[in-house]
Amino acid sequence: MRGRLLILIGLIVLLAIIAVVVILPGLNTPAPVTVTDTSGNTVQQNPNATLPPTPTPIPLVKVVQALQNLPRGYRFPNTIQELENIVGYATLPEETVPFNAIKEQDGGLEKVLGKIARTDVFREQPILSTYLVTDLTQLAAVGSDAAAVLPSDRVAVSLPMDRITSVAYGLQDGDHVDVIISMLFIDVDEVFQSITPNLVTLFTKTDQGIQLQQGIAGRIDQSSIGTVIVGPAERQRPRLVTQRTIQDALVVHVGEFPLNGRYLGELPTPTPVPATQEADSGGGNNQTPVPTVTPVPPPNIVTLGVSPQYAVVLVWAIDAKLPVTLALRSVNDRSTQQTTPVTLDYMMQEFRIDVPARRDYSIEPAVRSIRQLVTGDIIDLSSSSINTQTTAGQ
Repeated sequence: MRGRLLILIGLIVLLAIIAVVVILPGLNTPAPVTVTDTSGNTVQQNPNATLPPTPTPIPLVKVVQALQNLPRGYRFPNTIQELENIVGYATLPEETVPFNAIKEQDGGLEKVLGKIARTDVFREQPILSTYLVTDLTQLAAVGSDAAAVLPSDRVAVSLPMDRITSVAYGLQDGDHVDVIISMLFIDVDEVFQSITPNLVTLFTKTDQGIQLQQGIAGRIDQSSIGTVIVGPAERQRPRLVTQRTIQDALVVHVGEFPLNGRYLGELPTPTPVPATQEADSGGGNNQTPVPTVTPVPPPNIVTLGVSPQYAVVLVWAIDAKLPVTLALRSVNDRSTQQTTPVTLDYMMQEFRIDVPARRDYSIEPAVRSIRQLVTGDIIDLSSSSINTQTTAGQ
């Protein structure tokens, strides 16, 4: 009897625990709430459920963009039908749209009709109102073509050239070159900064004072016969050094620029063909004279794009009248490497040139000069001036 009572009490306690854990939470659950989503559909949600955050919509704007690459000076069509093949609309976030972009809400394609591109416009690039002009004369506001092709870290400097220094006129716009400079070194007096040797003036002291003798070029030296004045037999011979200096310079333009600064994509001016001569009264055949071809002189100037510091180097070389030679680089070569200055010692050692020994025989006639190339300016140290000779060979 006692055992049955304990079992009955245990069942009552178990039922009470189940009621607390299972039944009571269900009684406190609120009824589901019916709501309508953004698409208009009706759904039921639990009020106690955590709602996802409501996304903030991003405002979008339609702007006019180019559908193909348009060069500077391009005139847009005057009809919408033709214009739709050139430009279209692009949908962009409002915060990323430039303030001067042409928006659909502000007129869109209507504002592009008949306008002229003030600068190059690339495919899928938004067209800004500042890119468009109505008159060709307004294109000058964008500057020259040379400034447009220059990289942002370079400046343009022009220097003279001839057929030897320009790779036989093989340079073209857009090439890359190295600049080779040659220099002649001579000895000068550190104080006077004049070519040595100095003039030696002898003087004697007498009762009447100091008497000066005529100056003699040379230096006082001691020899086996006594004190002598050693003078040069000829003017000082300069020492030649050649070295590559500036590397990977951009050839902006070969020759002179047009006065309007436009040279990209410009077509050459056609040569007018003379009109045919009228037939003579005797019924002869018409004859077309052969047009006279005016030879175009080769270019004698080139413009390079270099760093600001190298621009100063080029100007210094021009002012110093140094021979400057341009070496054409491969289109795939953008490397830089150090080179060794070339002097007479370098030539003798690198190519194993030996000085010929003196012999008791020779050839006739005597060889006193070798073939030379004479081009451009030649520095003649026998006088204080620079002589210019025309290109010739001797």
